[in-house]
Amino acid sequence: MRTTLLLVALALVPSAVVTAAESLAGSRPNVILVMTDDQGMGDLSCMGNEVLKTPHLDRLHAVSTRFTDFHVSPTCAPTRSAIFSGRHEFRNGVTHTIKERERMALSTTTFPTLLREAGYETGIFGKWHLGDEDAYQPYNRGFSEVFIHGAGGIGQSYPGSCADFPPNRVAAGKYFDNVLLHNDTIVQTEGFCTDVFFQAALGWVKKQREAGTPYFAYIAPNAPHGPMIAPEKDKKRFAEMGWDASTQGRYGMIENIDDNMGLLMKKLDEWDAWDDTLLIFMTDNGQAGRRGRLNGKPTPIFTAGFKTGKGSPYEGGTHVPCFWRWKGRLGEGVDVPALTAHVDLYKTFCELADVEIPDGVQPIDGRSLLPLLEDPKAEWPDRALFVHVGRWAKGADPDESKFKNCAVRTQRWRLVNNRELYDIANDPYEATNVIEQHPGVVARLRKQYDAWWAETVPLMVNEDAVPPKQQPQAVRYEKQKSERGIPKWVPPET
Repeated sequence: MRTTLLLVALALVPSAVVTAAESLAGSRPNVILVMTDDQGMGDLSCMGNEVLKTPHLDRLHAVSTRFTDFHVSPTCAPTRSAIFSGRHEFRNGVTHTIKERERMALSTTTFPTLLREAGYETGIFGKWHLGDEDAYQPYNRGFSEVFIHGAGGIGQSYPGSCADFPPNRVAAGKYFDNVLLHNDTIVQTEGFCTDVFFQAALGWVKKQREAGTPYFAYIAPNAPHGPMIAPEKDKKRFAEMGWDASTQGRYGMIENIDDNMGLLMKKLDEWDAWDDTLLIFMTDNGQAGRRGRLNGKPTPIFTAGFKTGKGSPYEGGTHVPCFWRWKGRLGEGVDVPALTAHVDLYKTFCELADVEIPDGVQPIDGRSLLPLLEDPKAEWPDRALFVHVGRWAKGADPDESKFKNCAVRTQRWRLVNNRELYDIANDPYEATNVIEQHPGVVARLRKQYDAWWAETVPLMVNEDAVPPKQQPQAVRYEKQKSERGIPKWVPPET
C-alpha cells in the first residue's frame, strides 16, 4: 500500500522536481545554443502569432523548460558580449554595435576558453560580432571550430574595423552564396545563409558525436536581421496573403529558421542524442519588425503585447523567448518565472561542464541557473538587472547619456530613464507609469543604478579606440585571394 501511494504521489509531481534528486552539476552534457538575430517574443506561433507557422519551435517549446522572464541586451553585440563574459557588456567595452565599440575587451576570458580546457570542443556557426580584427576573432576567444561572416551582419560595412568580406557587400548584403571564414580560410559557399550555417553546424556536431567528444555548438544565424531577404519558397505564402516585400522577407526568414530547427531536432532524434544533449533556443534582443503593409494598408505586426522592440530600454527591448530541452533531465512544458538573464549562461555552462572558474578572470555578474533547472520553484533572491542601449556619439562623455535609454529591472519593477516606473508583476506591458506612487522604490533603484554606473564607466575601454586604417576583413580577403584563391566550401555529411 505504501509503495502504491508513493508511486501515485510521484506521478503528480512535475518532472523537473522528480529529476532534481540527481544534481546537474558536473553532468557534462553536450550543449547546442541557437540564438537568432532580431527575432522577438511575437515571432513565434506558440507565442500567439497567427500569421507565422513555426511548428518545430512550437514543438520545442512544448517539451522544454521555459524561462518566461528572461532578458538580454537591447541590441546585438552587447548581448553576445554579456553571454560570453558573464558580465554586463559595458564592462567589456561594448557600448555600441560599430565604431570599434563592438569589440569585446581582450582582458575577458570567455566560457568557451574554459570549456576547451576541460576537454570540450567548441564551435561557432554564423554571427560573431565582437570584433573583426585578428586578436578579437573567435578562434582567439575559445572556439576550436569557426564558420562565420564578418561585421554585425552579412554585407555590412562601416568605417573602421567592422565590415564583412567585400563580395558579401554586393546587392545590399545578399544572403545567398556568401564567402565565409572557416577557421583560417575564407571559403565560397552555395545556398541561403541560414541553411549553410545549420548544415555546417550539424556536420561538425556529427563529427564530435562519432569521436565521443563533448562539445559546445553555438549556432547564431544572422536572420531575421535586415535586409529582409529569404528564399522564394519561404516568402511565397506571405506574398499570396498580400504582405509587403519586407514582411515577406522577414517572415520568410523566420519560417526558414523554423525549418532548420526541425532538421536539427530530427538529427538529434536520428543520433539518439537527446539523453546527453542540452538544446537551447533564444534570441539576441527584442523584436525588430513591428509594422508592415497588408494589401497596401499599414498593418501592425504581432508583438506578443510589448509596446517596443529592439533598441529600446523598455520591456520589449530585452524580454526574449528562452527554451531549454534536455530529455530526462529537465522538465517538459515547465515554466520558470524567476528573473533570469544572458549573463547567467556563463556560470551555468561552467557548472554543467564541471569547470571551476579561475580566480583571475573578470568578475562575473551572472548566477548559475542550475537551481532553477533542477527545481523551477527554487529560492531565487531578487536582483537588479541594468539595461542601457548605449550608442552615444563617438568621443562623447558617457556621463551625458547616463539616464538616456536606460532601465533597472527587478522581479517586480522596471525603472526607465529615471522618469518612468512600471509594476511589471501587475502591468507586464508597461501601460501605466506609477513613479509618483512609489518614491521609495524609485530611490532604491536609482541608488543601485548610480553605484553600478560609477563602477562601470571606467571599464568602457573602447570609447577612445583608434580604428585601423584598413578594414581587416577586406585586407584578409584580398591577401588570400591573391596568394591562394578562395576555395569552394565542401558541405560536411550530416
